[in-house]
Amino acid sequence: MGEIISLQLGQCGNSVGCNFWKSISNEHGLEATGTYSGQNDLQLEKINVYFNELRRRKYVPRTVFVDLNLETREYVVQSPYRRIFRPENVVVGPTNGQSIWAAGYYTDGFELSEPVLEVVRREAEKTDCLQGFQLTHNPGAATGGGLTSLLLWRLQEDYPSRVLSTFTITPGYEPEHVTVLRPYNFVLSMPALIDNCDVSFMIDNQAAYNVALRRFNLSAPQFSDLNSIISQVITGVTSFVRFPSSNSLNSNLRRLCGNMVPFNRLHFLETGFAPFTANSVKRDTPTLLELSEAIFNRTNSMSAYLSKTPEEFYLALSVLLHGDVPFHEAQTQVHQARLASPYHRQAPWISEDTQVGQSSSTNSNRHYMEATLLGNTTAIRGTFEHVYADYEMMYRKRAFMCWYTQEGLDELEFHEANQALLDLVARYKEMVDDATRVSEAAENEERVE
Repeated sequence: MGEIISLQLGQCGNSVGCNFWKSISNEHGLEATGTYSGQNDLQLEKINVYFNELRRRKYVPRTVFVDLNLETREYVVQSPYRRIFRPENVVVGPTNGQSIWAAGYYTDGFELSEPVLEVVRREAEKTDCLQGFQLTHNPGAATGGGLTSLLLWRLQEDYPSRVLSTFTITPGYEPEHVTVLRPYNFVLSMPALIDNCDVSFMIDNQAAYNVALRRFNLSAPQFSDLNSIISQVITGVTSFVRFPSSNSLNSNLRRLCGNMVPFNRLHFLETGFAPFTANSVKRDTPTLLELSEAIFNRTNSMSAYLSKTPEEFYLALSVLLHGDVPFHEAQTQVHQARLASPYHRQAPWISEDTQVGQSSSTNSNRHYMEATLLGNTTAIRGTFEHVYADYEMMYRKRAFMCWYTQEGLDELEFHEANQALLDLVARYKEMVDDATRVSEAAENEERVE
């Protein structure tokens, strides 16, 4: 069946996760109690990818909620879809983790990791053919950073043949009360994301904030608004695993990695989505041309800090269409929109154009269409450089470092994490230099001819 086990980690991961489960429950025709009430057979065809069937037409999510903060349990049990979740799959600790990465990895998080893995083992034993794991987290905190890093390492050890994927929500828009330690936590999380993860879907808080401002005209977006926007992106990315069609390219996680990750360590993908919608904002149905142009518009990208140098290019680029779309016409429109975009230049050694896939629609509106963009671009290094600039200012003064060493972190680990991030950025720069040399050589050959 190709089941996926989902883990939501930290306050951010759990908040987004609750929105995500509400969204895909609606798509699969499930009520808030988990009872199926839909009318479309497609809703049940691949429902077991994310849900376990308790009894006939009664389903529960295959998910684990994890946090070092006890308040998460209250958040989950008070959510509108609280009756669909298993209470025993909410694993929380007795502290707030102090927002320190080392607390999530070495002390409080280490104690919580075994109960989490026990729930994961229980869920894995119920599957017929487990394809992998999906972790939703913000690496700028103790649970989303430290504990997630620990769990990625343990999951790779325990399930070496399964795909490890993350929806990594990076620091960006931050209200005043958010901790200043996020640059430290983010950089310390990078070695695990680079070495223990197969694919990471990158989502910036700042990009979600920009969407709320520009698309919905909200003067002061709240976290609930950002969570709704981010959950739409995750729902769009996963729709092609849940509703594959004959034109699907990425019908499972393994195939997605094969299509989108040509180099193992360069597995951080830009995400984009169109059209966004909000409960208070009525959305017009776009035409196929409008949708194709919108998905290549940078305002719909969920990476707010992409490098803007003209030499940047895409190692792989995929547009995933959801809805009743004429496929061959969609291919033509998407290719034309990509060629018209000044940002979506592909590597000179890649012969094929943008990959276009399609998922089946369960929406009763036959004009319903959505598009999701996945891009493996060298411009993603801008996200890492943005966070590293904040990290370097703090690290140069050794600010707050004693808080980490008190939790068992060796100062050498800062250097190793710092070097891992710089090596990743350097690798992206090398790819840009290689592409420039290939392009120049091709131009010289044309002049000679």
